[in-house]
Amino acid sequence: MDAAAQRRFRDFVAARSPSLMRLAFLLTGGDQHAAEDLLQTALARTVAKWRTVEEPEAYVRQVMYRQQVSLWRRATGRRETAVAQPPERAVQDSTHAVDVQIVVRRALARLTRRQRAVLVLRYFEDLPEAEVAAMLGCSVGTVRSTAHRSLAKLRTLAPELTEPYNIIGEAMA
Repeated sequence: MDAAAQRRFRDFVAARSPSLMRLAFLLTGGDQHAAEDLLQTALARTVAKWRTVEEPEAYVRQVMYRQQVSLWRRATGRRETAVAQPPERAVQDSTHAVDVQIVVRRALARLTRRQRAVLVLRYFEDLPEAEVAAMLGCSVGTVRSTAHRSLAKLRTLAPELTEPYNIIGEAMA
């Protein structure tokens, strides 16, 4: 890679890393170390093809999605971790938004990797069902049913998110 291409890659990494790290954090269920590994793997694969990549951010995101799908496919023998009690209820004060984020992250971490990937792609990335299906290598019906079951499970894992206060926010206070 020539010096100009290296500089463009470094500039891209410096500018987009925070956003890409947030996505990796969500895809890994809130595991900081796994998120860092996922992003680093995606960037390493991107730099290898840097000259041919037309849209770097889209390419890195695609690599992250596919890498995460590969990881959850390999983890067929792993089971969910059951806990005795659901997460604590959020305190409704000035830190309410942060509390909600923590509850959502904890609940997402308790979903399977496939469920988490579908929810992140469908609702966080706001991708259409057909595109999510293509990325994950499954049918649109599988995406729909997985999203439906995942949202139902999130509601049971974090019932405090369905309360009117949490949906509307501070306006009810």
